[in-house]
Amino acid sequence: MAPATHTRFIRFLQEELAISDSSIAFALRHREQNHGPLPMILWQYGLVTLEQLDRIYDWLESAVS
Repeated sequence: MAPATHTRFIRFLQEELAISDSSIAFALRHREQNHGPLPMILWQYGLVTLEQLDRIYDWLESAVS
């Protein structure tokens, strides 16, 4: 993910989905260890619901098209 898109994505998580900064930081740390996609890490640790996960993937799809 390009740096500008990553920044917009983090802002989307914070503003649209109300994911806390600490939850995002936790997921980012685990992504470095597990090398998995951030949305899946957020979901695996219960930081987002399936509905939110759908919204994340919809956002990501529109951001790269």
